[in-house]
Order: sequence, then structure tokens, then C-alpha cells
Amino acid sequence: MNIQNWLIGGVSYLGISCLGIGWHGDTVEAVVPMQSPLVAQAADYEPTPCSDPLICVEPSDDDPMAQIQSLESLSQDVQPTDWAYQTLRSLIERYGLLVGFPDGRFQGNRALTRNEFAAAVSQALELLRERTGVDQEQVQEDLATLEQLQQAYGEIANDLQQRATQLDRQLAQQEHQQFSTTTKLTGQTVGVLTDGDQAVGTIVTRTRLNFLTSFTGQDSLYTQLEVGNNGNDAIGQAHDRRQNRLGTKGLLADGGGLDYVAVNPQAQIRKLYYSFPAGTNLNMTIGARLSPRDFIDYNRFANDSATNFASSFFANNPLIVQNQIDRPGGAGAVLTWYPNQSLTMRALYVTADAEDPQQGLFADKFQGSTELEYAFNKNLVVRLQYTIAKINGISISAGGLNTEWALNRQFAVFGRLGIAGYHGFNDRLDRDLDLTPKTWVIGMTVRNLVIPGSTVGLALGQPFVTSDLGNATQTNFEAYYSFLINDNISFSPRLMIVTNPDNDRSSTIWEWAIRMVYTF
Repeated sequence: MNIQNWLIGGVSYLGISCLGIGWHGDTVEAVVPMQSPLVAQAADYEPTPCSDPLICVEPSDDDPMAQIQSLESLSQDVQPTDWAYQTLRSLIERYGLLVGFPDGRFQGNRALTRNEFAAAVSQALELLRERTGVDQEQVQEDLATLEQLQQAYGEIANDLQQRATQLDRQLAQQEHQQFSTTTKLTGQTVGVLTDGDQAVGTIVTRTRLNFLTSFTGQDSLYTQLEVGNNGNDAIGQAHDRRQNRLGTKGLLADGGGLDYVAVNPQAQIRKLYYSFPAGTNLNMTIGARLSPRDFIDYNRFANDSATNFASSFFANNPLIVQNQIDRPGGAGAVLTWYPNQSLTMRALYVTADAEDPQQGLFADKFQGSTELEYAFNKNLVVRLQYTIAKINGISISAGGLNTEWALNRQFAVFGRLGIAGYHGFNDRLDRDLDLTPKTWVIGMTVRNLVIPGSTVGLALGQPFVTSDLGNATQTNFEAYYSFLINDNISFSPRLMIVTNPDNDRSSTIWEWAIRMVYTF
């Protein structure tokens, strides 16, 4: 038996340390809050003189290791309700031992010096020697307990050593394979199996790699690469058979199906922008490739097609976030101001053809937006928005409202409203437009239904309500059930329905999809 482990286990059992002792430099710190800094013999036991000058400390009247005669003497910081109270009582009744200081304090959080620890161990061993001839059976029982403690602590120590060794190997591997000391790499792959009315079954995929770089700790350079398989879905095909005014690639607004359709099979830069503090509670973002949806019209229950609703229409207000600017992205700048914890103000300007010398920064196509966000509390948030844009010859001005309300930890509701003016000659549709469209969405989510960590979502809305475009009003519906397979993979079956696609009176398009998302 290792004598050092035996000593520590023995002292632990006698009350010096109830669970273990940690060494730090010249002090011994207790692992748990109520630790005994010393062991002093009670008056009815005569201590055996100690001859070893290295570990013996002779108590004096002023010595903090002087004797305490009763448990009541420690009443200043040991109460009957304390978890160690019964342990201290047992030391008195069973061994005639008591721990504490002459001033009546137990000082359970105080660190032991090496001298105090050595003296306490010596006194404990002397006591065991004395009791060997007095109560042999009891001492044997105590020794057996000490051996059990030693074995238990040994197993824990071995387990901790194995874990530490494994962590060292993993850390070494991570350091060897790290991309950069200043850049964090994340990624996401979305795969969707889908089929629907007037379509054939297809697989739609999209993969994104994100590089987040910080130079000062307060700034960030965001770069995103994207590649897909240019897949399409039943709702997208229904819009393609018409003029595609309101599809996922819609010319007037985004009212489409799966958000992952028509992603270029050649890798391209989708996001490239730099964010940094520009003053007190002020943040500035500038970039050659950014999308309005990344900065305005956020809604935690309907904003990310990889985690909640897969329909592009339910991700954003189609009048506030203009599809012809947002989907390809463009050069621009964003200013965000946080005057207090409840209020946030944002302003952005994005142009799609900044690299074209014939177009420049302020020609068609561009979008400018402002947003005022107010959080009544962490569960109820309201956003007011305004957008002006010039796209394909059409002048656009739009106002919007975005709300989210988590009623409790499981149930939440959300909604969006918008109204806009579209005026001018649209060179893509080859016609004059004088429209006042409206849009609305309402939805709900329920968490932890049947499967812990799962989410059920329902949403209903109309992307472009006007009597001057088409002969009907398109209506979108989506329902999904999403749950985690593990920390990196989510699985989600869903149903999407679109009536009167492209505001054209026709048959209803229904579509089912099974989405799997891998995140790393």
C-alpha cells in the first residue's frame, strides 16, 4: 500500500479532509468547502510525545493549533444545519478529537500549511497506535474503510490521468491541423430529397464553408464559399413555367419554395465583408459581397432555412429584403447602433453591380434599408423597417413590421407585415407597373414535442397581394418537424403547399421534402 495515499486517505477519514486534499505550492487546499485545518486531541486523551522535529509542532497558548474543548466552541461558523456538523460530532464522540481554532472558528475554507498538515497527520497516526490496543475491532474497521477510500481515489486518479492524456493528444492534433491561429472554420451541408405535384423526385444540395477571422478580438472578417448542384423543386418548377415573378428566383419578390434551389455547382464567394467597432455602441460593416438578410429582418423562429422553415418566402419579408439584391449579394455597408440594451438601429446600402463601370455604386440595382428594433424583454421583440430600391427599372419603397413572441420555453408565435409601392417600366417583364402590393405571414413553433430538442413549425402567408398583377393571389403554407440525430446532424420532414403560384389562377402545387443538415 502506498504510504502517501494511505496517509491522505486516513486523514480524510478522520476529518482533516472529507473528500481529498489538493497541494498548491506551500499550502494544502481543501477540495470541498468544509475542510478541517487541524486535528487537536481532547482533554481526556494524553498525546504521545513526538520526537521527529521535521513534522512535530509543539502547541502553545498562542498557537492556532491549540486545543478546543467542545463542539459548542465552534458555534461561530459551524451550525447544526451545516453538512459537516455530524462529522465533527462523530470525531468527538468516537475518537475524542476536535478540530478548530481557539477563537471559536472552524475556518473550513482556510488553506493548510505544510507544517499544519504534517502535525495533523502525526497526531492522527499516534491516535491510531494508541487505539490499537483499546478497540482492536473498531480500528480494523477504520483501516478497512481507509483501504476502500484509497482504492476509490486510486481509480478516480487513473481515470483522470487517462482523460488528461487523451485531451493532450486531441489538443496536439488540433494544433497540428488548425487552419489558422486567427481564423475559425465552420461548415454546413444541406441535402434535400423532394417531390411534388407536376414534378419528379429530385435531390437538392448546398454546401457552405465559413471563414471567420479576427485581428484584434473585436473585429471580424467573414468569408463564405458556397456550392450546390443547381437543383430545383416542384414549387420552383411551377413558377418557371410562368413568368417567375414570385418564385425563389422571383423578379418582383421572393415567394418561392426551397431556399436551396439554383445554387451554382461551381464554388463561388457568397459573403465577403469586414465588421469592426466604429465608436461607442456603434459597429460598421463594409464588404464586396453581402446580403441584406444577414443584417435586417431577423426573426429567430423564421429566418434560417437550415434550422427552421425551408421556404425562401418564410425566411424574410419579400418587400423589405429585395430578392434581386439579396440572392446574388452585392457590395455595400451596414451601420448598427446599440444605444441601450433594448433598442437597436440598423442602416444598410447594397448595390448589385458595383464592379460595372457603366453602373457604379448608385445605379440600378440597389437597395437602402433602415430598421428599428425594440426588445420589450428577451421574449418579445418588434422591428419596424423601411426600404427604398431601384431594380430592373422599377422604383420601390416599402414599409414592414416584424414580430416574435416566445410565450414560454415551448411555444412561440411570429409574424410579418409589409406594404410597398412599385412604379416604373420593368425591363425584365417588359411592362409598366403601378402596384401597391402587401405581404403577410403568421406562424408558430412548438419545441420538445415527443422528442426532446425537437421543433414543430407551421406558417401561412401571401407574398404579393395586389389586384393589379395576375388574376389571383398566391398563398404559401409550410409545416415541418425537425429534430437532432446528434450534435452535428439534424433531420426534418416537411410539407409545403402553394396555391395560385405566381398570382396565376391554376391548380395547387404541393410538395414534400426530407431535409438533412450536417454542421461542423
